[in-house]
Amino acid sequence: MRKIGVLTSGGDAPGMNAAIRAVTRTALYYGVEVMGIKRGYHGLVHGEIIPLRSRTVGDILQRGGTILRTARSEKFKTPEGLKRAAEQLDKFGIEGLVVIGGDGSFRGALDLMEYGIKVVGVPGTIDNDIGCTDYSIGFDTAVNTAVDAINKIRDTATSHERLYVIEVMGRNSGFLALTAGLAGGAESVLIPEVPFDIDEICKKIVAGHRRGKAHSIIVVAEGVEGTPKPGQAAENIGFKIGNMICEKTDFETRITILGHVQRGGTPTVMDRVLATRTGAKAVELLLDGDSGNMVGLVDNKYEVFSMKESIEKKKSIDMATYELVNILSST
Repeated sequence: MRKIGVLTSGGDAPGMNAAIRAVTRTALYYGVEVMGIKRGYHGLVHGEIIPLRSRTVGDILQRGGTILRTARSEKFKTPEGLKRAAEQLDKFGIEGLVVIGGDGSFRGALDLMEYGIKVVGVPGTIDNDIGCTDYSIGFDTAVNTAVDAINKIRDTATSHERLYVIEVMGRNSGFLALTAGLAGGAESVLIPEVPFDIDEICKKIVAGHRRGKAHSIIVVAEGVEGTPKPGQAAENIGFKIGNMICEKTDFETRITILGHVQRGGTPTVMDRVLATRTGAKAVELLLDGDSGNMVGLVDNKYEVFSMKESIEKKKSIDMATYELVNILSST
């Protein structure tokens, strides 16, 4: 293999740049040219492809986002768009492709395999919902951002003796909300995977107040009341939950929506190492003739798994962790 491509697709995640850097420099070390595909599958369909050099990826390890940009592409999902994407790869002489993204990105990569393109996946999403890996690029940074915000909000919640509802990202997955809620000492965590009873939540808040709690923190995942279409925000679920609690308890309530601040920022050490190791491993797999697989981190070991398996085996929430949040906030 003499030339490979790399793209980032779906939502951006801190650490994607570290993965691009690792892919590029590992390939160059083995004498393989690298082409960067801008704006994900949208850019692939339209031929937005540029050469990547060692200096191109210099000084990006610590930067959030992705220098290749990312975008959604409805055209790529059509037979005509998929064929056009394969033709662009052939036109630029790209023999293998590293795809950095989530399950939707992996599905696109598997579709390209039907045209004889060799593909390897690198899991990158702050939702951390990809199967066959304990962590995906961006999750650790995003959850640390959320916990930092919870810590700061708790200071003012204590000062004013208020109840705060904090909405975090997670359209289909509660990993971010659950981990941030556990680490941030939330009284309750609401996630898409588990139905909630607003009356039980209010009883818990009132009971805590009677025990002398000066404030309460409720963490809510944005997708807890249903799944919006891609690109469409949830309908102010944080405000909806906050208003219901206020009406039922008569406690002074404030709502904070963290939003896209969770996607940005300098990636943590964990995300940098994860991205670097998985990006480098992906190149090695391509050069060994591998295709259709992804690199995952399981039990602190970097392993190779089928992308199809990673999509089908959707990662499940650890209910023991969910129950622990309730246990720790009940006394």
